[in-house]
Amino acid sequence: MDFDQLNSFLEVAKHNSFSRAADKCFRTQPAISSQIRALEEEVGAKLFDRSGGKVSLTGAGKAFQKYAEEMMESKRRIISAMAEMERIPRGEIVVGANEGTCLHVLPEVFAEFKKLYPNVAVGINRSERVRVLESVIDNTVDFGVVSMPVEDSRFTAVVIHRDELVLIAPPEHPIINGKKGVTMAEVVKYPLLLPKMGKTRDALEDLLHERKLKPNVSMELDSSELLKRFVAAGVGVGFIARSNALSDIRAKTLVALPIADAHIKRDLALVFRKDKALSRAALAFIDIAVKIKKAEAKAI
Repeated sequence: MDFDQLNSFLEVAKHNSFSRAADKCFRTQPAISSQIRALEEEVGAKLFDRSGGKVSLTGAGKAFQKYAEEMMESKRRIISAMAEMERIPRGEIVVGANEGTCLHVLPEVFAEFKKLYPNVAVGINRSERVRVLESVIDNTVDFGVVSMPVEDSRFTAVVIHRDELVLIAPPEHPIINGKKGVTMAEVVKYPLLLPKMGKTRDALEDLLHERKLKPNVSMELDSSELLKRFVAAGVGVGFIARSNALSDIRAKTLVALPIADAHIKRDLALVFRKDKALSRAALAFIDIAVKIKKAEAKAI
């Protein structure tokens, strides 16, 4: 059994015709028939039903088709992997991340990557954490960028960004009042804006429960950008990753205060399937992400 025979088998199965398969494979029809007979003898089963002037797969043929397709795909991956060893990164990478990460963490990484590897196409799938991880598993994306921890054993995680949750409020809000930090007991005195779901919401609920504090939840939002806008408008105070609010802090539309009696950190990681053979482009992206975010952390 060889790849040439498998290719001929798949062409016959695709077109239900020995003559059309012969045309596609640039062979004579007798040559294709001879290959199929050799395959049938080797596997010990009839793969095609040739009765009634029609060609169709038998039950054994349908089962064999699945394995033949997998073997041809393995061949393509092998050839691609070997070829990549001799070439600079190219092709395409697709990254999945939530809104805040796309807007505030990844732009510099993408910019540097495109500067160094302009021939590699980059796609972004914006989604929430659960869907990002699902996309990694089903190979819709090459990487996901999500908050740690990632406890699923199917993933490899490479931490690229370290952050912390801070309280945000308008500059004139009474909770600011010249403070350098704020306690959770002080926070619950004011209307609070929370994310609808996710790791940030879970961490805050755990902390409030631990302190036996009941928050005055004013709004639940599914967008970090919306949360910032409503906080700036005076609807309430909220919590967000510091890096997601840096531009607003510099513009003086928001003030950020650390949590004085707790430290909720948020580490972001590139995650990918453990069984995934990463391309040279993907490996280069990881390297750039780690270097850029490490340099940013030192500069803060």
